[in-house]
Amino acid sequence: MEINGEIVNDAVEYAQLRLSPELMQAIQKLGYVRATPVQAGAIPYFMEWRDVIAKAPTGTGKTFAFGIPMVEHADPAGSETTGLVLAPTRELAIQIRDELRGLCAFREGVRTACLYGGQPIEKQIVQLKKAPQIVVATPGRLMDHLKRRTISLDKVETVVLDEADRMLDMGFVRDVTRILDKMPKRKNLGMFSATISREVMDISWVYQRDPVEITVRADLENKPDIAQYRLDVERNQKVDALVRLLEMGQYDRVIVFCNTKNMTDRLGGLLRMRGLSCEAIHGDIQQRIREKTLQKFREGKLRILAATDVAARGLDIDDVDAVFNYDVPDENEYYIHRIGRTGRARRHGVAFSLVASVTEGLRLDEIRKNTGNEIVFVRFNDRGDLVAPAQS
Repeated sequence: MEINGEIVNDAVEYAQLRLSPELMQAIQKLGYVRATPVQAGAIPYFMEWRDVIAKAPTGTGKTFAFGIPMVEHADPAGSETTGLVLAPTRELAIQIRDELRGLCAFREGVRTACLYGGQPIEKQIVQLKKAPQIVVATPGRLMDHLKRRTISLDKVETVVLDEADRMLDMGFVRDVTRILDKMPKRKNLGMFSATISREVMDISWVYQRDPVEITVRADLENKPDIAQYRLDVERNQKVDALVRLLEMGQYDRVIVFCNTKNMTDRLGGLLRMRGLSCEAIHGDIQQRIREKTLQKFREGKLRILAATDVAARGLDIDDVDAVFNYDVPDENEYYIHRIGRTGRARRHGVAFSLVASVTEGLRLDEIRKNTGNEIVFVRFNDRGDLVAPAQS
């Protein structure tokens, strides 16, 4: 890990971070002992109200990096919102809220609220009337509440932009800047992202003061253990190949990525016709159904999740056995985020890309060259076993 360009020791246990007994009790209940590098780097500076800009790969524990200090700073007896987290998608916002609730388990009186589109705004107004100290929100829905004057940001002290690169890529720049302009009491701003784009740096330049720059590289120590394979198939054999791979691997929890909402729905239906437990998740599906699907997947009641990139971005589901690229992604970054769903927490993961055209093959070659990832060619032999091309 690097802090302001200098390599520092990131082997830190939570007990060394001088956290309150209530926070330590919550962390121990969750089964954690050692902080991840981004947590070890960010928490001390957040506790000192410093601005932070952190670049860290997906699945490195960014939520706790800002969540622990935010919960520590919250006043259980307070009735004002003092902590705000902005997230690009509804799913990520809900997930962050759930993780913060876990940290609040023994901080009696600290309340959270989650504001996002696709849910009746009246329900969220009821949450806000309970005076939450911490609010997690998508930018668009937060702007709706600001226009209705159902929330005030006058007392907010800490603001965090999670998945900042994706949030700005999705067109929320204007909303984000308007929100940041409405917080006269803001003490610090944290920006967390897998990549630091020009747009992220522009926000940092305007709204942060001498930020601490934390970089966690995907080196050998914290790089996920993911075996990556390429299987060339005919387009009309893609589903058969996917089903065969699922049978061979006997994976308990799988995410299959498609490039379009239509293909996600179609694939989900085809897999269900073959007796497999699969549901689709994308932006056109009703929010309550998406939440129910994700809950089933987290609880192990659903084996296969067919998803688009936008719907899955930021989902912290850290025990997926395998990822399948049913469609080769259009962007290098999408590939990295897709396969980053597996191989977390030092577990071994597997990622397969199904290639059915020259275009998809060239795209995957480009991804391999640009990311430096080793992607091994495999095929089915006459017996239906998966082998490398040189094997029979």
